Amino acid sequence: MPKNSQKQYNLLFSLSKHAKTLQGISSLLEWDHETYMPEGSASIRAEQVKTLAGLVHQCKTAKEYEGALGSLINIKTGALKAKDLPLPKQRALIMWRRDFVKAKALPTSFVEEFAALTSKSVSVWRAAKEKSSFKEFAPYLKKIIDLCRKKAELIGYEKHPYDALIDEFEPGETADNLAELFGNVKPSLVSLIAKTQTKKKIDDSFLRGNFDPEKQMELGNEILKDIGFDFRYGRVDFSTHPFSSSSHPQDSRITTRKPSDNLIANISILMHEGGHSLYEMGLPEKEYGSPLAEAVSLGIHESQSRFYEIWIGQGKPFWKRYFPKLADTFGGKLKKVSFDNFYKAINKVAPSFIRVDADELTYPMHVILRFEIEKALIEGSASVNEIPDLWRSKMKEMLGIVPKTDQEGCLQDIHWSMGAFGYFPTYLLGSMYAAQIFDAFQAKNPDFEERIQKEGLSFIKDYLGKTIHRHGRQYDSRELIKRATGKAFSPAAYLNYLQKKYGA
Repeated sequence: MPKNSQKQYNLLFSLSKHAKTLQGISSLLEWDHETYMPEGSASIRAEQVKTLAGLVHQCKTAKEYEGALGSLINIKTGALKAKDLPLPKQRALIMWRRDFVKAKALPTSFVEEFAALTSKSVSVWRAAKEKSSFKEFAPYLKKIIDLCRKKAELIGYEKHPYDALIDEFEPGETADNLAELFGNVKPSLVSLIAKTQTKKKIDDSFLRGNFDPEKQMELGNEILKDIGFDFRYGRVDFSTHPFSSSSHPQDSRITTRKPSDNLIANISILMHEGGHSLYEMGLPEKEYGSPLAEAVSLGIHESQSRFYEIWIGQGKPFWKRYFPKLADTFGGKLKKVSFDNFYKAINKVAPSFIRVDADELTYPMHVILRFEIEKALIEGSASVNEIPDLWRSKMKEMLGIVPKTDQEGCLQDIHWSMGAFGYFPTYLLGSMYAAQIFDAFQAKNPDFEERIQKEGLSFIKDYLGKTIHRHGRQYDSRELIKRATGKAFSPAAYLNYLQKKYGA
């Protein structure tokens, strides 16, 4: 290939890697904010995050960066100039250009203001949640929504301001597409949920009790090792809201809530966040700094966490491996429970208030509820002060229950305090992607149940690494799903899976 293209590519890569390193430092500050930061340090942390956000934005929009990028791809039209580069690098250029155009649309002052506000807002949200007082959080949320609307106007959109925000998390997705997709699956889910509630109630009382927290974490960490989580490059801590944060494929942090009286909750959380972490650890390290070492989208990211949490972690093969150990470790009532009754209990369907604790059949309703409220807030058809009542009415409509407090209602999630409007829809997209990926995995590994019993779970990571992780952003979400499964994306696999499992 001509040396000049490669030279300019190397320069762009170096500049991008510098910005990515600064982003990694910022993510560590945010991780510390949620885990070990002293309560009184919120103001200085907001200043630190603001400063780093400004530096990252300046790096990504600098003249040198723009010059290197512009020599390889037409920034205005997207037409490639460096067609002599290998296809993966050409794809990286397309993604770099996409990111640059969006970043250039935002003034550095706006980026700094948004970062400082959301950093402070997280602390305010946490305190408001503890007091179950939405009124304390509302003023900050109003400011965040105003900035999100401004962000949408600066970036631009065709039909709906929410489109610009969704695109940040799930590139190419729109409010109209999601409304149609969710609207098509909602009736089937409502019907199936209703049918489960007419059946004899499942006894899951043996899953609750005074279980040793240290033993819960020991078992959880053992499971993490089994799925391939490398503790040389990752760690587990506690936070108010569980999350996964990665600054590099060799540095991935996950958190869980402190173990509770629900024996399965901590395992589910660790499987979920572990799935996120495996994706980040599986990105090609040599490409760190380029789009080829970044996750495709939050929907694909969520497909990896839901794959492990639900399709593996709530499946029979997994628990045939771990149920005996669970019973031996915690004894008591578990010793008298049959495997079949245990399996039914961990898959019990019962409408509940908290999204992260919801069973997989009612979970989509939690996502659709948030999507509908977010869309209304951004377009202005609903106000911040209406959120608590709007939340309660939608919970009544979709799940037949009404939260009594803000803590178990509209204050339960951290996302709005982070300014992450457009994030929630990716949770349901991720479940749909995961179902289709699992079908392909099962077809390629018809003996996977036996393999889990004999050799553990690491072969699953190897499969996902080859089909999903190693590609970075070389393909968009829908193209990646088609390459990984051999079929165009469709919610059919997801609905078929739920019908087969819960229709019985």
